[in-house]
Formats: sequence, structure tokens, C-alpha cells
Amino acid sequence: MPVPEETAGAARADNAPRDAYLFVTCIVDLFAPEAGVDAAHVLNRLGITVHFPKAQTCCGQPAYTTGFPREARAVVTSQLELFQEPWPVVVPSGSCSGMLKWHWPKLFDNDPALRAKAEDVAARTVEFTDYIVNTLGVALPVHETSATRVALHTSCTARREMGTLECGRALLDRLPGVACVPHAQESECCGFGGTFAVKHPEVSASMAADKLAAIAESGCDTYVSADSGCLLNLNLTRQRNGIGPRGVHIASFLRSRIEDGALT
Repeated sequence: MPVPEETAGAARADNAPRDAYLFVTCIVDLFAPEAGVDAAHVLNRLGITVHFPKAQTCCGQPAYTTGFPREARAVVTSQLELFQEPWPVVVPSGSCSGMLKWHWPKLFDNDPALRAKAEDVAARTVEFTDYIVNTLGVALPVHETSATRVALHTSCTARREMGTLECGRALLDRLPGVACVPHAQESECCGFGGTFAVKHPEVSASMAADKLAAIAESGCDTYVSADSGCLLNLNLTRQRNGIGPRGVHIASFLRSRIEDGALT
């Protein structure tokens, strides 16, 4: 993914941290690199120097949740040394941030040294919207104020494991001209579920269609999510079925609304 290893911060609140790691997830890297670039850009515009370890890969969740802990452990072990500075590890995905924060340490119950390293990363892991709302707490430099209606899809893990539903709403509420509209299946799964969509494609497709129908009925102009896995499933279902508007990552939506400025 074409994100610079380090990008210098712009104007920043005096009490905000200066540096953060960005862990973009393999879905972003392979299917939605613009979401990673936009997340880096937004953090940069909020005054953060973004550090992007180029050796990062997958969080290990697909193997872990499919019953292959040894393979997941190998994936995680290869990355434990990438985040040595005491900076937050910002993840633009509730699902992957949940894996780092709650499950990385479990993989090393029989190895105290590696568990300590995993716990250190876990303690510093924060989901993208949570980081902006609750860690930075800075005003967004908005430049686009045209009226638009936006529906919010919060992934199951973001909602139930990371508790970031209100963070997404808070970000949208801070944007002049943006009305966050509810939809009937807000708390329902999109059907992606990582390998669930591969193992049960018909069920997954039906769940995605139901979700998209509810989003379309809300009357929104677009919908946003902080999870690219959900967006991948929903946008491909939309492409096949022609249901509802196209969704974008919340980092990309934020970038489209805040004051412009190039990464340096």
C-alpha cells in the first residue's frame, strides 16, 4: 500500500501525542488501499506523525477464528517487533483492532516473553475513530459543508468488542452539513465475518442484501463504515444486485470533508 513510512504532522493540539503507528490490515492493503492512504492523511491533518512499518501483514484473525492458532501465532510473531516505540497503534478496522487488543496475547499463553510483547502492543491498540474522538479530541478542520445524508454501518466486532459505535456517530456529528440517518438493521451483521462469507456464501449474500435494503430505505446519499471487510462484502453485493448507494470507509469520507492538504 503506498503510504509513506513516516508522514510529518500538521497543526496539532498541544496536549495531543505526536506519533502513532498505522496498522492498515490486509483487506485495506489488497482491496482498499485508498482507505489506508486516507486514514494516514486524516491523522496527518490532525497533527500526527504517522509511522507505517512496511513489514506489517495480516493481524492473524482469519487463521485464528478458523481454528488454526499455530498459523495465527506465526503471523503475529513475525510482527511483534514492528511496534517498539511507545506510540498508539491505530487500526482503521474494528475487527482487526479487536484481534490485536484482545486475542494477540492469548496466542502466547505458553511463552511469557512473547506474551509480554503481545500485551504491550494490545495495550496501545486503538481503533481509528476511537483514536480521533477519545485520544486526540481535536476539532476537525472542515472545509466541505454541503448537505448530505449518511448512514453508518458499524461492524459486529467494532460494535460489540471494541465499543466504537458512538465514536463513528460522534465523528459524523462533528461534520457540518452531515446528517447521520438511522436504518432499520443498524445492529445486524453485514454477512462478511471473514471466512464466514467464504464458507457460507449464500447466507452471507442474503445478509448483505438485507443490510443494503435497509440502508437504501433510510434515504441516505451514502453509507460509511470503519471496516473495509464489511464494505467489500456490501459493495460487491450492491454491484451484483443494484441495491442502494455505494459505501466508503469513514477515513475516506472524513478526508473528503476536512481541510485539504498533501502528505509531506
